[in-house]
Amino acid sequence: MKRVGNLISRVSDMDNLMLAFHKAAKGKWDKEAVLNYADNLEDNLYRLSLQISSGDVQVGNYTYFKIYDPKLRTICAASFPERVLHHALMNVCHSVFERHFIYTTYATRPGKGVYAALNRAFDGINTCEYVGKFDVRHYFDTIDHQLLKEKIARLFKDKVLLKIFFAIIDSYSVADGKGLPIGNLTSQYFANYYLSSFDHWCKEVLKVREYVRYMDDFLLFSNDKHRLGQYVEAVNDYMKCELKLELKVSVLSDKGQGISFLGYHLSRHKILLNSRSKKRLKRKMSLYSQLLECSRWGERRYIEHITPLLSFSRYAYSRGLRKEIVWRQQM
Repeated sequence: MKRVGNLISRVSDMDNLMLAFHKAAKGKWDKEAVLNYADNLEDNLYRLSLQISSGDVQVGNYTYFKIYDPKLRTICAASFPERVLHHALMNVCHSVFERHFIYTTYATRPGKGVYAALNRAFDGINTCEYVGKFDVRHYFDTIDHQLLKEKIARLFKDKVLLKIFFAIIDSYSVADGKGLPIGNLTSQYFANYYLSSFDHWCKEVLKVREYVRYMDDFLLFSNDKHRLGQYVEAVNDYMKCELKLELKVSVLSDKGQGISFLGYHLSRHKILLNSRSKKRLKRKMSLYSQLLECSRWGERRYIEHITPLLSFSRYAYSRGLRKEIVWRQQM
């Protein structure tokens, strides 16, 4: 694998930093931190450029909050200047990470995403007899810092760039040398790339016919039930020995039963919302309507929150469910 160098000057370039600022500020112009940064924009970007060039960046200024979506998660939000730094890094380094992903890896990739992953998984359900569903236990919290650094060092040879990446990795931990903060742009890239070697192993060593991964959720397809069972043992061993990760209990199913994946239930004939997603949709639609009715939210904020929910539900066969929710809200 040929390493890439001479990127730090592109990362610290003022045009790249200006682009990074606008990406970080998108949809957040009502935030005080964004407005304060914009008030002295050129000075702030120039200061950031000098920090990047030297590798002495300021990282680790996180704000923590919890969400239920659909399970309890602790979100770690970087300060606005750090988010500008993250975008500046990935504007330049995105293509380096991208070239090492296989086609059927879908998270944090333009033109991919949840719905592309679902389409591929739906094709798998309709072309293979059996499917195994896997996901990693506490994935972001258990990513090993040292192993991640070694993997990133196989991509980049620019010492200053590596110094910045390593500082970001070391700025957060759940246990000694473990964990990435959920909510950071860099974390998404690091976490996706951490499993890239596993993707290649599945396709090139196990010779899995169909394989779909979205971050730490992945599906393996086969027409041989016995072989799929062998995959389970091999995958568990690889995760434990090579990546220092632990899998949750794997779910094996035939295409008649279908499989739950990314909040949906996939079968041979249709895509439905799974039971957890149905409950989440009903709960959030009800909550958002209450916030609008009691004037805590205006119509604009209500629409901003309800639009992605409707898009999520419309991808599945859910017309009856949406009618039921609307009817209940009108009572």
